[in-house]
Amino acid sequence: MSTKNVRVLVLVCSTRPGALGPAVGRWLVETVGPRTAQLGAELVPLSLSELSLPFLDEEDHPSAGVYTQEHTKRWSALVDAADGFVVVTPEYNHGMPATLKNALDYLGREWAWKPIGFVSYGNTSSGTRSVQHAKQVVTALRLVPLGSTVALRIGEAVDGGRVLPPAAAAESAVRVLDELVRAANALRPMREIGHPDHRAGPLPGSYLRRLAPQDSAEVLALQRCCWVDEALANDTLAVPALHESLEQVREWLGTWTTSGLWQDGRLLGMVRTLRADDDLHVGRLGVVPDLRGRGIGRWLLRAAEATAEPGCVRTVLHTGARSRRNLSFYHGEGYRSTSAGGADGVVRLTKDVTRQELSNARN
Repeated sequence: MSTKNVRVLVLVCSTRPGALGPAVGRWLVETVGPRTAQLGAELVPLSLSELSLPFLDEEDHPSAGVYTQEHTKRWSALVDAADGFVVVTPEYNHGMPATLKNALDYLGREWAWKPIGFVSYGNTSSGTRSVQHAKQVVTALRLVPLGSTVALRIGEAVDGGRVLPPAAAAESAVRVLDELVRAANALRPMREIGHPDHRAGPLPGSYLRRLAPQDSAEVLALQRCCWVDEALANDTLAVPALHESLEQVREWLGTWTTSGLWQDGRLLGMVRTLRADDDLHVGRLGVVPDLRGRGIGRWLLRAAEATAEPGCVRTVLHTGARSRRNLSFYHGEGYRSTSAGGADGVVRLTKDVTRQELSNARN
């Protein structure tokens, strides 16, 4: 199971007053609720009626991602924050509701590489023709429809206005959630690589993004494999990166600005920075052992240096006094040792921030 929570938007599509959709949505959330904690999922119920989306009224094409209407910006933020979707939909004249089609058409990039499941309801076909119609549309948006579905026949699932489907429907609902969470985790690298806030990395298909506390498990694993050489070179196990707990890593990820280089869901390397007065402190520069010697560490270091804001005078970092490879690397990058290693065996190195680096930071 992934260490990251999967945010699932449960989208109730019918906006007709008195429609059955909200009751079906409540049944779904209550039915799969106990399973969400086991899967690390978060359900976010939302009715299209709450959005009050008019028919598409943006001048620019949705693929441009340029929105002027406040209702579009709200809708974009909700969809962008989701990792997957479960659509609760009726069937109108052998198709999906116009409200669902309109909501899909409003956006572009926000949908890409996210799984989508369906819970349909109706009479003769239990809403399945609505689902088939919707699947044709969502694939054009690079959404990934699930194989598992729930189809409720109103005559069998509704009693006195209450939604009481047979036990098999509840089992199907849990299967939809299980499949959606697995798909959301598998598709995560596809979603991240195209995110506008992420930067292309030095290897094909790699990208740099800000690490957050929810990345603590991957960071902990990277530290354990990267800092063994540091311990061996300095003949000491007193290396903080080798002893930190998951909670300690999570805590400093919330304080330091930490960037991670990813490729196909794997964390290849990282570096963290922290501004203190006129100094930019750089630390935890590490690259997985099997990819060392390919310039990744240098690329990460320079990416960190380029974040120096106006007013920063120098960058500061530390390494072990007997870490010859590290010292040679940092000296080659223009750093000079300002201490020979005290009782803790740590060398402090500094480098003046150049005008070019400040220019890079502004750009």
